[in-house]
Amino acid sequence: MKVFAKVVRILTLAPVMALATLLTLFFVRPEVFGEGALRFWLAIGFLVAFPLLGYPCQPLVPGFKGRGREGQRNLAMVFALVGYVAGCIVNLILGAPAELWIVYLDYLISGWIVVVLNKCCGIRASAHACGISGPAALLAYLGVPVALVVSVPLFIAVFWASLKIKRHTWPQFAVGATVPLVVLGLLHVAFHLF
Repeated sequence: MKVFAKVVRILTLAPVMALATLLTLFFVRPEVFGEGALRFWLAIGFLVAFPLLGYPCQPLVPGFKGRGREGQRNLAMVFALVGYVAGCIVNLILGAPAELWIVYLDYLISGWIVVVLNKCCGIRASAHACGISGPAALLAYLGVPVALVVSVPLFIAVFWASLKIKRHTWPQFAVGATVPLVVLGLLHVAFHLF
């Protein structure tokens, strides 16, 4: 069962879930990306490919190599945040639609909050839970509520897997899952006020 739990966690890494989210939006709500496919491919680069690079680069980066899983996890967070910031800069340059801004900002702000909670507040919020609940909430918010039919069982499977292999406690998982929901709510308010 532990092997299955590890497989579940690998298949549901935040960049993998970002890929599923972006593909769903591209085929169901392509207007989120504006005209053409350029912003879609850039989103794949910034929200999927760049964050995944942290894993194979970990043995090569001083300060992270030799630190095992924790070093890998930390470098992946660094790569993710750099990708999210770079994506926002490119969005600004290209004049991205508001809905695409919401996607990027939800990832960026949620990522920063998880890092701050983990590194500064001593609260080990689950980035994995954040990477599951955030995309589900984004899809529902952006007009694809049927995604919840897949997301809820997936969330339960990841919760089980995280507890099974002792990567997180249920409060850590709950905090991580709550972060992108709160951020999305605040983004909704901000985008409707301004």
